[in-house]
Amino acid sequence: MIRINITSVLVDDQAKALAFYTEKLGFTKKTDVPAGEYRWLTVVSPADPDGVELLLEPDGHPAAGPFKKALVADGIPFTQFAVDDVYAEVERLKGLGVQFTQEATDLGPVVTAVLDDTCGNLIQLATLK
Repeated sequence: MIRINITSVLVDDQAKALAFYTEKLGFTKKTDVPAGEYRWLTVVSPADPDGVELLLEPDGHPAAGPFKKALVADGIPFTQFAVDDVYAEVERLKGLGVQFTQEATDLGPVVTAVLDDTCGNLIQLATLK
């Protein structure tokens, strides 16, 4: 059976991304291997350390910058993370200085919020009701 093992988020600075995703969002570094000028750098949820890895992928490809800018300009999140309580998570992250482009919003079957990951992406947090 096919399953998701690794997914990526394109980042403009791997060190800055690692700090944000671990110190602010609470992920744990899983893999950090030199790969030429960049690193194979992944983080995981501490709730599932053997689960899906998030690759902090360098956005050096010429198409990456315009793609990311277009998504941000249109307010479209690059990816989504599940949280138990969006309202509580927004307050926790605001306390750490995280900036939100969308406050916690009740959309019926789901509550969402959108944050700026400081690495060129909007990230959506979601709680299913």
